[in-house]
Amino acid sequence: MNIHQATQSYENWMRRCTRVVETHLRLKHKQMRKSPFLFFRGTFYRWAQLWPEVCANLRDAPKVLAVGDLHVGSFGTWRDTEGRLSWGVDDFDESYPLPYTNDLVRLAASVKIVIDSENLTIGFKEGCSAILEGYQKALKVGGCPFVLAEHEKNLERLGVEAFEAPDGFWEKLDHLPVVNYGLPRDAKRVLRKTLPSPNLNYKVVRRQAGMGSLGQQRFVAIASWEGGHIAREAKAILPSACVWLDGHIGSRQSCYEKAIQSAVRSHDPFQKIMGTWLIRRLSPESNPIEIADLPEERDEETLLYAMGSEAANVHLGSKRQVANILRDLRRRKSNWLRSAARGMAKAMEGDWKKYRDS
Repeated sequence: MNIHQATQSYENWMRRCTRVVETHLRLKHKQMRKSPFLFFRGTFYRWAQLWPEVCANLRDAPKVLAVGDLHVGSFGTWRDTEGRLSWGVDDFDESYPLPYTNDLVRLAASVKIVIDSENLTIGFKEGCSAILEGYQKALKVGGCPFVLAEHEKNLERLGVEAFEAPDGFWEKLDHLPVVNYGLPRDAKRVLRKTLPSPNLNYKVVRRQAGMGSLGQQRFVAIASWEGGHIAREAKAILPSACVWLDGHIGSRQSCYEKAIQSAVRSHDPFQKIMGTWLIRRLSPESNPIEIADLPEERDEETLLYAMGSEAANVHLGSKRQVANILRDLRRRKSNWLRSAARGMAKAMEGDWKKYRDS
């Protein structure tokens, strides 16, 4: 398949798995033409196709329950059970059993693309080294959740002010289009179930967010409770694009919840799968963090080291593979990650040019 055939095939599969918001899908196509990084984020299905060919020498590496669609925009913040602000991978939509190398190469390829677009200033070699160092060290010590208060000395160098609440969060949410009809019955049921009171008055709005998941239904219940606003989002969940690649039509469940629960992390108690919906609390402190939004004064080497460490936190959910991964890493050449990431970035950017010009 070429990129156009792959996109059509994947989106037809989506329609067989769930109800698709066609206007959001058209927006996704428009966004994908804007930049290589947006294209990269919106086309994990294409990555899954190209990866076994471009990185044939990595596809037999030890398998873990991987993030799948890991990149520099896959990280965000949330409040854990104790109310502590935590940081880590916040998107497991494409989680699937894959070689551990998939996540590292995809993260490093996103670094290459973002460096090329001048949103990162670190050298590519140094960036790959930071990712690998963070990954290996975290594996060896059994991982460590990123609770920001405990990691403040390190993470303040990343631009910790980027983790502060965004301005106008509730106003923007409150002005989204209200859903007067078309709310699926099961979505209404799970939204109501996650609110703190069964008799709470709330309104439901339709939300458009993300890049890879544009086209999937998102509904947000907004209410006032005990002096402030609260919100819960229900997003229609799909299996990983790897299921599409294997020729299955939604016959396998998403690995989202299993990946979160098995990872070494301080868990978000509101993030869970209920039926065919991903439920999570929306708040000014539960947000993805974009590279472009980080302040100019930041330690990018520390940032990428932290991202590598967090990849290990996820892979440690597959505990039996840790010794095999460390053994596999020892036998690889020092430039393996850099070489593979450069090859995948080149392949994805080539597809972007064809897609953009069509």
